[in-house]
Amino acid sequence: MSILRLTCSPRGVGSESHRLSQFVVEHLARHDPVRGRDIVEIDANLLPHVDVDYARALGSPADPGSDVCGRGSLRQSDQLIQSLSDADYVVIATPMHNYTVPSALKVWIDHVVRVRSTFSVTREGKVGVLADRPVFVAASSGGLFSGPDARQPDFLTPYLKVALATIGLKRLTFFSVEGTAMGGQALDAARLRAQEQIAGHFSQQ
Repeated sequence: MSILRLTCSPRGVGSESHRLSQFVVEHLARHDPVRGRDIVEIDANLLPHVDVDYARALGSPADPGSDVCGRGSLRQSDQLIQSLSDADYVVIATPMHNYTVPSALKVWIDHVVRVRSTFSVTREGKVGVLADRPVFVAASSGGLFSGPDARQPDFLTPYLKVALATIGLKRLTFFSVEGTAMGGQALDAARLRAQEQIAGHFSQQ
């Protein structure tokens, strides 16, 4: 696998964040023509919440037997962790909901941030076991959350940095289209700024 793209907006491929992520994917294909053309798509909106077996496993000193791990959320978690482990690049297309990540993205995080699978608990704290790789976050927001005109807090960016660092992913790059609720010329300008930021990032690689 080369690129794992996670779509988190309920609007799916018609969303602003997915549209922004497509610019990232296209630049990756040009920047790394060997590994940047194959894409595995995951619609996070279709993922089920973790179940009772998963909760019990995380609260136990060891994973349960194969009869439990091979079903429900634990099986889903194994599949999602494998797709993440196989990826050379990760692209997360997500809106900002209520100042932070949408519930669909939180569900994916709950599946892949898993003790004894993607991180270990040590005396110094949690240590990620996945190999680091580039993670690109393409975010959209109805309001402004960065810059001098921001009028709302941003809990999405710091949360993703901490959550993904827990499992070993620390090379995060964020791009955003903010103020989508403004529409018109303001939205067009926001899209153009984000596209220029993406182009500038890859021109320096």
